[in-house]
Amino acid sequence: MNNTYESPLNSRYASKEMQYLFSPDKKFTTWRRLWIALAESEKELGLNITDEQIAEMKEHVDDINYDVAKEREKEVRHDVMSHVYAFGVQCPTAKAIIHLGATSCYVGDNTDIIIMTEAMRLVHKKLVNVIAELSKFADKYKAQPTLAFTHFQPAQPTTVGKRATLWIQDLLMDLENVEYRLSKVKLLGSKGTTGTQASFLELFDGDHEKCKLLDQKIAEKMGYKSCFAVSGQTYPRKLDYEMLSVLSGIAQSAYKFSNDIRLLQHLKQVEEPFEKSQIGSSAMAYKRNPMRSERIGSLARYVIVDALNPAITASTQWFERTLDDSANKRISIPEAFLAVDAILSLYINVVDGLVVYPKVIYQQFMREIPFMATENIMMDAVKRGGDRQELHEKIRRYSMEAGRRVKEEGLDNNLLELIAADPSFGMDIDSLMKLMKPENYVGRSCEQVTDFINGEVKHALERNAEELGISVEINV
Repeated sequence: MNNTYESPLNSRYASKEMQYLFSPDKKFTTWRRLWIALAESEKELGLNITDEQIAEMKEHVDDINYDVAKEREKEVRHDVMSHVYAFGVQCPTAKAIIHLGATSCYVGDNTDIIIMTEAMRLVHKKLVNVIAELSKFADKYKAQPTLAFTHFQPAQPTTVGKRATLWIQDLLMDLENVEYRLSKVKLLGSKGTTGTQASFLELFDGDHEKCKLLDQKIAEKMGYKSCFAVSGQTYPRKLDYEMLSVLSGIAQSAYKFSNDIRLLQHLKQVEEPFEKSQIGSSAMAYKRNPMRSERIGSLARYVIVDALNPAITASTQWFERTLDDSANKRISIPEAFLAVDAILSLYINVVDGLVVYPKVIYQQFMREIPFMATENIMMDAVKRGGDRQELHEKIRRYSMEAGRRVKEEGLDNNLLELIAADPSFGMDIDSLMKLMKPENYVGRSCEQVTDFINGEVKHALERNAEELGISVEINV
């Protein structure tokens, strides 16, 4: 509908896969799966629940009667009890045992963990593919000399591929954090209203062992290894912060990459993809704005700030439960995942279509290289019998003069001509030009790229080989 607000994360940015994970269908079918897991586990532990009741529940996992739940919630103002009621309408035989012994957080919190876990797995998959695409780019341009920059001032040269390894290194750190967080996932389980399992202890006639087994059985039925050993009514809200802090780290890495691309595009050295019919500006028809990189930065900024929400929520919870987390969680957690999903899709798209302009890179390189080659020039002159201190002072004065000429008069850098004209250096212009080969100034850049890709990157990609090869679609 065009007269109702719709989140741009859905309409413009995030993938269908991530949108589904935070959809009502995913949420409420998971609630029903959890109610089935609870009933099955309680039956296995001796409660009077029949196979018929469980079979009836399984028949209605996916056909959720939203209209019934919606009308019921208007009356009782409670989302979980509204869906318990709606499920019971469809399952009259099982109605009496649905949600038996549980509190709202049994379905709410366990579902939140399940959805966040599946969303993090999708993030992991896309992150692996970004690393794969960047590694191809780094390898392709590992020997392409380019000016490096410190403080965005020309510095000792590097290669285009070596610079790309810096982006990959950040992402490998993010990948480790994602994998660590996924390795620690556990459910809340069935802890009751204040986390004491009192209602279940009553159901099981004081049998503590069955209470413990109930948690384990539910975890296994939902595909998890364990549950939190202790909790209040909710799982620890620090988990939300830990999840979003990982997403914030990914956003930081992507932001850094997007800024570098924007700066390189300004220098006309590298461009992000620009489609044949794409319009860069409504007024300036010639423009080729780095809009995808800018969007990465824009969404990344949102995620970095959004990660403060669960940090504040976790720190302000009272005792065993307060409800000031709920409205915040409904917004901050889905939007962080949807935004990072969009960021990674954009990242893959940009890297896959990056255009490098070696001639521009060489031209800009040659404007600056005379200054950077002065150490080599001076050493060669000393080998010919020159005085280092005297030569150093001359190079300093010539560098200042050449710099003044470039900045104040807009002329070419004539440092080499000034040096060639001074007999104390004993080098003509041809000899000096032989020292200007860009590849002579990049150190071990090429070798570092090769070692890095064949080492850490290869290891990361090989252990995640089954996730490689996804395609992404950018909506606008």
